[in-house]
Formats: sequence, C-alpha cells, structure tokens
Amino acid sequence: MVLPIFKLPSGATIPVPGFGTGTKWYKPGDPSIDRNAVDAVVSALKFGYRHIDGAQIYGTEGEIGVAIKESGLAREEIFVTTKVSYKITDARKALLESLELMKLDYVDLYLIHAPFFDEETNGISVPQAWEVLSALKAEGLAKDIGVSNFAIKDIELLAGAKEKVAVNQIEYNPYLQNQTPGIHDYCLEKGIILQAYTPLGSLTTTGPLDPVIEKLTKKYDKDAGQIILKWVLATNVLPVTTSAKPERQLSNLSLDGFELTPEDVEEITAAGKKKHFRKYWTKEYAAFTN
Repeated sequence: MVLPIFKLPSGATIPVPGFGTGTKWYKPGDPSIDRNAVDAVVSALKFGYRHIDGAQIYGTEGEIGVAIKESGLAREEIFVTTKVSYKITDARKALLESLELMKLDYVDLYLIHAPFFDEETNGISVPQAWEVLSALKAEGLAKDIGVSNFAIKDIELLAGAKEKVAVNQIEYNPYLQNQTPGIHDYCLEKGIILQAYTPLGSLTTTGPLDPVIEKLTKKYDKDAGQIILKWVLATNVLPVTTSAKPERQLSNLSLDGFELTPEDVEEITAAGKKKHFRKYWTKEYAAFTN
C-alpha cells in the first residue's frame, strides 16, 4: 500500500500526521496561557510532529506561538493551520489577531471552521468569506486556504471562485466514514484534501470494530490507535490527532514499519459501516447517519 502525499496548490506538502490543540485544552475566550497545552505542543514537536492544528475558537493560538518559540525550530520547519470561527464577521481581522497571538507572519493553511453562517446573521456569506480568504492568500498571510465541516452543498457554493478549495477538515473515523452524505468520495474526486479530526473516535466506544482491531493489533504488534491511523491514511485522508501523554504522542507518530493489506483495510471499513458514531456537531448533522 502506497500512502498518499498531501500536496497543496502552493506546492507545499502537509506533514503527516497533524497534532491538534482543540480538545483537551479547549478554552474559547480565555486569553490566559495554559502551560499544559504549551508543554504538549513542545513535546509533540520534539518527537517529530511538524504539523500543528489550531483554531480561533479553541483559544490555544497563544499556546501554539509559545510552543513554537520554545521548540527552537525554524518557522519554515513547522506547518501551522488555524481556522476562522463560524461566528465569522471579519476574516481578515481574525487572521491578523491569530497571527499576533501565535507571533507568526503567516499561516500555512487557513480554514473556514464551519459553514453555519450567512449574510443575514453574520453580515457575510460563505462565498464572501471565501473571497476574503482568497485575498489573504494573495497577500501571503495564508499560504493555502480551505474549509472545515463543509458538506457537498457548502463546497459547491464556491464552485465559481477563482481560488480552489484545497482542504476540507471533517470528523472522520471508521464509524463516521462520511460526516455528511458522500463527502469523502466527492472531495477526493474534486482533488480536495480531506483531513480527519477525531480519527480515533471509534476507539472511545464499543462496537463491531473491536474484534477486528484486536486481531490486527496482534497481527502487526501495534496498538489500536496505530492501526486506525493507518486505515485513515489508506482511505486517502490525513489524520489530525492529539494527546497530552508523551507515549501516546510517540505511538501516534510512529506509523512506519508496517502496512495494512487491502483486505485489512476493507475489513475495518466494513465493520465500521455497521455502527454510526459522531462526537461533534451532533445537532447540526442530526439527520445524517454513516
């Protein structure tokens, strides 16, 4: 199995896997620096992660900035993603504020966090917000731009835009193979990179996947997280995961040295389709099942 290379329109390649900062340390509206979050990102960078994923709404962009400085790594060695809140009113102002918090001159990838806004409620529509992101890319403040939690209908609002949607970051795991109907195959067909947040979500619930994963952990002498992350990659999706535990950070990063067979991948896929599990945006996507 040849794992995919996730190359952006700018020519940059997104490092795999990403390290997220939005779950354990989520603190929207709190400007204080959470030392635990800083230490976790520094630890991740020390182990070899080179893709840090943040967002305006997480409240951890300040921590990302401190961690990058403390890591001692050059800016160009680290791929930084952040997202403008779905409560968007002024995306340009939001990015400038994010850059100030992170003490950066640019982000490698800037995403619209969710499509749940419109001109009536926010004073800006999804296509208008996309034009702002396109201008930010032209200015060099964001090297590439994309979206998050977008369904097919949301992406198609941008079909006529000059700038192509480069990335769609969605909740994705074996029990949620389509956050919204058909989104996985649609994005791959359109050349849109899919990123998975909460890719290990299926491990937090019991179900038909359990015996399959147990069998494969024994077969490859790898932990369940490593097996799932390899499955995510085998389905042409880039995983963004996280942990405060150094041993878990290291194991999630250590994906070399073994390959799932096509039969293994299909067995996980088939078992995953027998159950539906969604952790985020449950109200917005209540009508959608796996």
